Parts: sequence; C-alpha cells; structure tokens
Amino acid sequence: MMFRIRRSILAVAALAALVLAGNASAETLINGAGATFPYPLYSKWFAEYAKIDKSVKFNYQSIGSGGGIKQITAQTVDFGASDKFLSDEELKAAPGKLLHIPTVMGAVVVTYNLPGVGKGVKLTPETLAQIYEGKITSWGDPKLVRDNGGLKLPNKPIIVVHRSDGSGTTSIFTDYLTSVSPEWAKKVGKGTSVKWPVGLGGKGNEGVAGQIKTTPYTIGYVELAYAFENKLPYTSLKNSSGSFVEPSIASTSAAARGAAKTMPADFRISLVNQPGKDAYPIVGFTWLLVYQDQKDKAKGKKLVDFLKWELHQGQKMADKLLYAPLPSNVAKMVEKTVLSIK
Repeated sequence: MMFRIRRSILAVAALAALVLAGNASAETLINGAGATFPYPLYSKWFAEYAKIDKSVKFNYQSIGSGGGIKQITAQTVDFGASDKFLSDEELKAAPGKLLHIPTVMGAVVVTYNLPGVGKGVKLTPETLAQIYEGKITSWGDPKLVRDNGGLKLPNKPIIVVHRSDGSGTTSIFTDYLTSVSPEWAKKVGKGTSVKWPVGLGGKGNEGVAGQIKTTPYTIGYVELAYAFENKLPYTSLKNSSGSFVEPSIASTSAAARGAAKTMPADFRISLVNQPGKDAYPIVGFTWLLVYQDQKDKAKGKKLVDFLKWELHQGQKMADKLLYAPLPSNVAKMVEKTVLSIK
C-alpha cells in the first residue's frame, strides 16, 4: 500500500516537473529593438511564428535604427534592427562579432498632402534635393510645374517633414540625396541623423506619416507600407536611367537585381540609385544585427530557428505587406551566415 502511494506521489511529482518545464520553455523571451521601417512585417512574423513555436515570445521595440544599434552594442537586447549597415568603426565598438542578417528590401517613398491634387506628382533628383535643401520653397515653383504639366499645383509654401530620431529610413533617404546631389553630399551628407537645412521633425515612420496626413502642403519620406496604410499619395521619381518610376514590389526588386550579383559576404551594401529603367531609386535592405557568439546558447538556438523560418516561410508574407523578398541567391548566402550563429 505504502509502495503504491509512494509511486503515485512520484508520478504526480514527475507530471508537475513536466508542467513546470513546459511553462519554463513557454517563457523564452527574445528581446529586440530598432527600425520602424520593417515594423509592420516584423509584427506579422513574430505573431505567426508564435503559433508555430509556442515556447518563444518576441518583444520588439520599434524605436528607430539608431536606438537598435545602441541597444545591441550595449547587449541590452538579443537582436538589433537597422536599415543602415554598421560602419567598420561601429562594428569594432561592439563587444563581439556582429552579423548583418538581411531580412527584406523596402522602398522609401516621398509622400505629400496637397489639397485638390491626388496621385501623380513627379519629382526629379534635383528638385527633391533642392526641396530638402530649402531652395525650392513653393509647390508652384517653375521646376515643379515643368515636371508636372498635367497637374494644377497650388502656389503654396512647401512644409518639409523629416525624421527627428536616429533612423535607418533617414539613412537610406540621405544616402540617396548624397548620391544625386553634390551640394547635399558636401553640406549635409548621409546617416541615421543629419543636420537638416529645413523642416519639421516626426518620430518614427509613424510620426512622419501622421504629420503628412494632418498637415496640408507637407512633403516627407516614409517606408512604402506606412504611406499605403495611411492612404497617402506618393511621388514618381526619376531614376538613373531617366525613367519616372513609382515605388512597388516590382520596382524595388528591380533595384536589387544588379546589386545581388555583387553581394559582399557581410551584406553591407547600398541599393540606392541602381541602374535599370524599371528600378525605383530609393531602396534599401533592412537587417537584423545578431552576435555570432551567443551568450545564452538555448536562446541563441531559438533565434536561429526563427531566422531560418523567416528566410523560407516568412519571405512569402513580405509582398502582401509591400516589402520585397530577398533574391534567392542572397537568401542562400544569408542562410549560411545564420547557421554560423552559435
């Protein structure tokens, strides 16, 4: 009798241990922070992956690429997210080897709020740079009128909007302006934060989109998904081949075709102003920043499992949220890098 009772007690204890182990695994929390640019897609990925592996929960703070770089360098998160690749100096400042894991590509669009004018505004590289330099100050400027013959542009002051926080979207946008305007390159340059000649600041892609939506005669830059979500029109831009191109999955992918053939092993590459008549000119990769040598091996394995999933199943969700999937040859290269994480 005592043996049976003891055996029952042991069975209950074993069951309790299994339940506790299950609860412990359910509490594997992976923390990340950074770019707002891919946030709509990352939110979808994290929610879908949680259905597949119920032992993992992702906590992602959409605070901008600058914040993501700072937090991963300080090791206060398990991964950072950035639309700007780190410089050699930034990589050296990190306490371990940081890997750049490209996830998808996205287009930075120039959006606007012009009462009485819907879609169809066109901009050349020169006019866009001069608007952000504060040289073109009116929607009725002759240069804008010349390029938009079929539209009745109002003779109203242009209100320029830019990011106020450290931003990978800003890095892509200013990288583009630097590539097309020698004056911008000399006086302002590129980076996650710059000294803007003119304009109002908005925090995050959300903040800039909100400013544009609520303030007439504004112009600003956001990731394509944010313009679409907020029902904001966006301009066609003249590319390096002389064609006016609208941002889309197809034109974003076209910008990556040439670059994909010469992809560096560390994936640090700019996609702005790429050749090709169908290529949209303001495009960038977005990266997850992950240490190759993981301190918490169990958590590191869970992160690797997720990264392998997003390279296959996750890529299929990208275009529905207006991001371009990785070219297949790039995805294969990325998977090899992911498998080097230990």
